[in-house]
Amino acid sequence: MSSQVVKQLIGLQRHLSAKGKLHPMVKGAVTYALLWPTGSLIQQTLEGRNLKTYDWARALRFSLFGALYVAPTLYGWVRLSSAMWPQTSLRIGIVKALTEQVSYGPFACISFFMGMSLLELKTFSEAVEETKQKAFPTYKVGLCVWPFVQTINFSLVPEHNRVVFVSICSLMWIIFLAFTKIQQVESVESSEVLENPTTS
Repeated sequence: MSSQVVKQLIGLQRHLSAKGKLHPMVKGAVTYALLWPTGSLIQQTLEGRNLKTYDWARALRFSLFGALYVAPTLYGWVRLSSAMWPQTSLRIGIVKALTEQVSYGPFACISFFMGMSLLELKTFSEAVEETKQKAFPTYKVGLCVWPFVQTINFSLVPEHNRVVFVSICSLMWIIFLAFTKIQQVESVESSEVLENPTTS
């Protein structure tokens, strides 16, 4: 299913690009507007949902977040890193990938959980609590994936195609984020009870 979705997204992106020279950020926004809800819907399918039971509001939140937040911030990071290191070589790719993991990676994880929680109309304190519990473990998983993907991205892919390349590579990551996002947040009260049980 996911390979068919990726092929359809690539075809749509090529069709839009053929209509006129699209700015790389616009290409990224269009790609992410489609890719992020696709990741959410694949994750929902894995949890047993179907067309009749999909949470379309959740998919819409993923689309909005991907297009209006992730694409522009990722585009900005790609432009900044290309200005800082204009060469494309394996060594420079590794430097960019490692720099990204120390700068953009934590920012992206925190932004995802805060942004998605606020789009769910959770209170600010609920969003902060969920972010505290989920961002760092998610970031640690990302450290095992993104340095390799971004080394290829920064060393082999032309700059004007980097946002699109990384968005396609991120489909599995989006599915993982969607899964992580739906996990229950342990309430502060229940964790305190577990840590300090009182006896009567």
